[in-house]
Amino acid sequence: MQEYIQKRVLDICAYILDTQATVRQAAQVFEVSKSTVHKDMTERLPSLNKKMSAEVKRILEFNKAERHLRGGEATRRKYRDKDGED
Repeated sequence: MQEYIQKRVLDICAYILDTQATVRQAAQVFEVSKSTVHKDMTERLPSLNKKMSAEVKRILEFNKAERHLRGGEATRRKYRDKDGED
């Protein structure tokens, strides 16, 4: 693995551990695709640091389990705000 990729993987990992960020949030901060973040965290990170990989996996699984709630809340806010425009 090239050095700049290793640095990116570890930087994204540290960011997710510090902020409990979602894949989408991390992708936006590091200006890479969601696919890149996902691949970095699920395929590349385990070969660099197994312990950190397990911690990130726990956070990403929690975020994935909660995403339907976040989506529902976003939809609720969208229509609540739309009603106030009339």
